[in-house]
Amino acid sequence: MSIFRLNHAVLYVRDLAESVAFYRDVLGFDYIEGGDAHRGAAFLRAPGSTNDHDLGLFELGAHAADSGAGDTSVGLYHLAWEVDTLGDLERLAGRLTEAGALVGSSDHGTTKSLYAKDPSGLEFEVVWIIPREQLTDEDRSKNGRLDLAAELAKYGPDARSGVGISRP
Repeated sequence: MSIFRLNHAVLYVRDLAESVAFYRDVLGFDYIEGGDAHRGAAFLRAPGSTNDHDLGLFELGAHAADSGAGDTSVGLYHLAWEVDTLGDLERLAGRLTEAGALVGSSDHGTTKSLYAKDPSGLEFEVVWIIPREQLTDEDRSKNGRLDLAAELAKYGPDARSGVGISRP
């Protein structure tokens, strides 16, 4: 018996409506109608997912303090959402920038990553993974600034991510 993937994430947020709008409008999650069995909660599904829900949001209210994880306490640093194509990563870079949520990007060699914060200040990563058959030793040795234009020129916008769950 072994774990093979993360089924869903649950986050505490300040403002439920604002957070639902962000994850729906910026990242493309689907709001699950009637899925809010708990007062002050919402459940969302990633585009194309057949999962019951991929993200749960529980509202704490405006009084909630920022997370101290990594600064004053232990805790989760971030979740990483994988995109299907490099073009998807480019589109999300634009949407995150437009929303004022993009806080950074990195080229980790095998992965190309964007870092952003949701309306409650919770950081997350959006990642595209180089297909295994296209990986080179040069790719594996990279770690620095992401040049998304260069990656798009090298792989093309339709290049599918190399790891993750099975796709149709």
